[in-house]
Amino acid sequence: MKTQDMTRDWIATAKTLNQALPYMQRYAGAIVVIKLGGHAMSSQAAMEDFARDVVLMQQVGVNPVIVHGGGPMINDMLDRLGIVSDFVGGKRVTDAAVVEVVEMVLAGKVSKWITHAINQQGGRAVGLSGKDAHLITCTQDAPELGLVGTPAEVDPSLLHTLFEARTIPVIAPLGAGPDGVTLNINGDTAAGAVAAALKADRLLLLTDVEGVKDTAGTLLTELSPDQIRALTEEGVIAGGMIPKTQTALNAIAGGVRAVVILDGRAPNAVLLELFTDHGAGSLIRTPR
Repeated sequence: MKTQDMTRDWIATAKTLNQALPYMQRYAGAIVVIKLGGHAMSSQAAMEDFARDVVLMQQVGVNPVIVHGGGPMINDMLDRLGIVSDFVGGKRVTDAAVVEVVEMVLAGKVSKWITHAINQQGGRAVGLSGKDAHLITCTQDAPELGLVGTPAEVDPSLLHTLFEARTIPVIAPLGAGPDGVTLNINGDTAAGAVAAALKADRLLLLTDVEGVKDTAGTLLTELSPDQIRALTEEGVIAGGMIPKTQTALNAIAGGVRAVVILDGRAPNAVLLELFTDHGAGSLIRTPR
C-alpha cells in the first residue's frame, strides 16, 4: 500500500510538470520582480522554500529580481541599541541614527540571509542596494519624515548585466538623494519602481493576506486599474492594502504588464501564480 501511495505521488508530480510546460514556455526570458516580506521571511524554513521556488524559476528561464523588506528586524535592532524614534502620522521619522541601522540591517543581515538561502538551493544570487551603481536615485517628498526617499530615477543596466551572468539580484530598498545621502524607501514602492524600469512581465507583491477582497470578503482574482480606483473611492480597498494597490497602479502605468498581490503564506505561492491555471491572489492589469 505504501508503494502504491508513493507511485501515485510520483504520477501526480509528473502530471503537474507536464501541465506546467506551456507556462514555463510562456515565461521563458521574462523578468519577474518579487517584493519579499511578511511570512516568507518569518523563519528559516519559509526562506528555504522561497529560495527553492526562485531557483526553479530561473532554471526554467525566468529572470527573477528580489526586492525585500525587513521592518521587524529593523525594529528589533533599534530596540536593542536603545534608539527611540519619533513618529509623524503613525510613520517613523528616519533620522541619521535610524537610517544607519536601516542600512546595516537591510543591506547587511537581511540581504545576506536571502542571497545565502538562494545560493544554498543551487542558485547564484548577489545582494545590492539602490545605492549601488546608481540603481535608485531618490527625492525627499516628505521632509517631515526625515531621510525617506521616493524613487525618481532607476538605472537597470546593472540588473541586465546580472541577468546575462545568470545571477539573481537581491535588492535592499535604499537609495541615494541628489547629494548622495542615504535614503530609506518603502519596500513596495522600491519594487514597483524597479519593475517599471525593467518593463517587467510581472510584479509579485507577497503579503500576509490572500489579495484584494470585496465587501463580502471574497477574493477578487482579476481587476483593472479602473476597478482598483473605484474600489478605493468606495472604501472597499482600505488600510494597508491602499499602498500596495497604488504601487500596482504606478507599476502598470510605468510599463509593467501585470501586478499580482498574493499571499506569501501559501506554500509555493510564486509557482502557483506563474505556472498553473489556478494562479494565486489578485491579478491587476489593463484589459486587453
